[in-house]
Formats: sequence, structure tokens, C-alpha cells
Amino acid sequence: MTSLAPSQILQLFQGEGSVNQRLAALHDRVLQTMPAISRIACALYEQPNDLLKTFINSTREGQAISGYEARLNDCGDLKVLAKNASCRVIDDIPLQVQPGHQHSDWLLSQPYRSSFTVPMYDNGGFLGFIFFDSAQPGYFDARVQRDLLLYCNLINMALSAELSAVRAVLVSAQVAREFVDLRDFETGAHLERMAQYARLIAKAVAAEYQLTDETIEHIYLFAPLHDIGKIGIPDQILLKQGPLTAAERAVMQTHVEKGEQLMHKVIGDFGLHHLPDSQVMHNIVACHHEFLDGSGYPRGLRGNEVPIEARIVTVADIFDALTSLRPYKKPWSVEAALQELRRMAGVGQLDAVCVEALAGQVAAAQWIVQHYVDVITPAEAAAST
Repeated sequence: MTSLAPSQILQLFQGEGSVNQRLAALHDRVLQTMPAISRIACALYEQPNDLLKTFINSTREGQAISGYEARLNDCGDLKVLAKNASCRVIDDIPLQVQPGHQHSDWLLSQPYRSSFTVPMYDNGGFLGFIFFDSAQPGYFDARVQRDLLLYCNLINMALSAELSAVRAVLVSAQVAREFVDLRDFETGAHLERMAQYARLIAKAVAAEYQLTDETIEHIYLFAPLHDIGKIGIPDQILLKQGPLTAAERAVMQTHVEKGEQLMHKVIGDFGLHHLPDSQVMHNIVACHHEFLDGSGYPRGLRGNEVPIEARIVTVADIFDALTSLRPYKKPWSVEAALQELRRMAGVGQLDAVCVEALAGQVAAAQWIVQHYVDVITPAEAAAST
């Protein structure tokens, strides 16, 4: 049995640092009583797209799998576990796991001989899985399962609480948008496209910029917040269909500062200051109009002064603006938009690695363009012709 009370274990997992770092600290504690646990990992479920995605892991033996996602509907046994709220034990992985699937092939290439899988839930909805692996065959007997379930319940509680806080921030932002009716800039389809493009780019540059699955998930979640400060811009400027005057443009550019102020308040209201993901949120809002050559605003940051999450969102935002129908313009083709992004990268404004990451996934980008379509009124469509 563990020597810590449940409240102490929960406190350990809710400490400072990234969730990945906190899971590693929890793994240290587990190893004191169950030294053969080689790996602990959590995967999250994205219900709208039926995606099961790698999220965090603590791997002491073997090589971690990252940047992996699969449709739960295609994951036979796991789908059953999620539906029935049941656990799974594999006593001899080489004998019981069949090759031919990306995840199965990875598992068979590792030194693990046995595993224990536990589903997680949040308010009755399926949240994801916790995976334990050991290099010893048959390690997960009834006693080990019983002890690990205590840790599982606390990991589940901590992740649910953290994700609930993040969702509360996103819902608050959505309510604010709807309250001021930001139709031109903040349609639901635009926000979803932004999140999808940002994740597409983040996954592709993960190795180059050493992005964890946790960071990628936060970029995906927070990308739609980039222009939240526009709720403070007067309608006569925000909704103007013609070119802005210099004075109007200066007012429009204050949406970044307004967005920062709003995020500081929201982060404070939800007590998220201590969480690293709050910094990702702030960087996206504060720096998504910065260019690497210093020509952006509001601070004129240069090069590495611009955080990678902001560089990713900037490329995603410009690509979406170019490929979307607006009352004042027709949508550009994906090819033409990518050509413009490459031009901007060539003159030093955009991160070339991020641009090429998007350019290398034309089919996926085209699918997002076609799948998440804005609802345009006949009058708006006529105005763009």
C-alpha cells in the first residue's frame, strides 16, 4: 500500500510545474512501492472528432510515444473499455498484442511485458485513459491494481479539475464574443479552423521546437482566444467593411492590449496564475501580431522574442484570413495562400519552419477549409463579388 494519504497524493499532483512534470513526480512516488512500473501515460479524448490523443507521460524505461492520435471508434478494445467503464490487464504483451497497427507496433517494440489500462471520466463523460506499463510479465496482479486505482482516481480528479478550469476560460470568452456579436471576425467556424490549423502546425514542428503533447494540446485549446480583445473595439471600427484610416487602425491594434488585460483578469478569477498553460494562453493573445523582423505590434518583438506558440497562431491566423470569404474579398486558394505565407517568411516576417509545416500538409489544410465553412448571407456573398 501507499504510505501517503489520498489528500497528500492529490496535493503532489496539483503542485507547480507542467502536468507532465507533476506526473513524473507522482511516478517517483509510485516507484517507491511499485518499482517495476516503467511508464505512466495519459491520453485525452476529443469527442467532436472522436480522437484519442497522447497527452502526458512519465517514461523510465523504453521510448515514449508522442504526437499520436487515433479515432476511438477504430480502437476496438479501448472503445469497449470506455463504454463499459472497465479496466484491462495484459499479462504478456508479446503474446497477446497483435502487430499491424501503429500503436501496437510501437508497444511491441518497447521492453514492456505487461500493462494496465484505466479509463477516466469527467461529469459522466469519457475523458481518456491512464496507461501503466511494466517490463515484468504478469506484474499487474490484484494487489497492484488495487493500489494503482487510488492513484488513478486522483489523477482523474486533478486532470478533470484542470481541464474544467480551462473550459471555463474558453466558455467565458465565447460568451463575451456572443454578447458583443463579433460576426465578421469570430464566427464559430473561424475559431474551429484556427484551432485545427494551429494543431496541424504544432504537431509538425514539435521535434524542431521540442513541443510536448501537453503544449500542443494547449496551443490547440487557446488558439481561438487570439483576438478576444476585439470585444473592446467599437463596432464602427470593428465592423467597417472599407479600409481603416490611420487613426482607426491604431484603435484596432489596441485589441491586443485589451485582450491581455482580459486574460489577466480571467486567469486571476480562475486561479490559473501558477499553471504553465496560462503563459501559453497569454503569449498567444499578446504576441499573435508580432513579426520576426520586428515590424509587428504592439511591442515590435524580434526573432526568438516571439514565443513559438504565437508564431504558430500567427501563421494559422493569416492562412485562415486569406482562405476565408469576407464581405470585402473572395477567398484565396490554398496554394495562393501558402505562396503568400512563403513570401512573408522569405522577407523575415513569419517563421519559415511553421509555414513549411503547413505547406507540407496541403490535403489536411484543404479538408479544414472545406469542412469548417462560415455561414455567409446572400448580401455578404454579393458584396465580395
